[in-house]
Amino acid sequence: MEIYKEVDTRGLTCPLPILRAKKALADMQSGQVLKVLATDPSSHQDFAAFTKQTGNELIAVTACINKTFVFLIRRR
Repeated sequence: MEIYKEVDTRGLTCPLPILRAKKALADMQSGQVLKVLATDPSSHQDFAAFTKQTGNELIAVTACINKTFVFLIRRR
């Protein structure tokens, strides 16, 4: 899978990770994949709700050892 764009929101809390992802997705074409790095503990729930509301696809969520979450989102 090819990552089109990556957004690093580590250290930011809600709603900033969602807003940065939304801005990045607006500049992308349908089918392209966005990678988001986040450390906010509630980001998992936030991105699940965000993708459900916007119709984008949450492809994968990975939690790394350093408490960083990696979200892969496919643009609708």
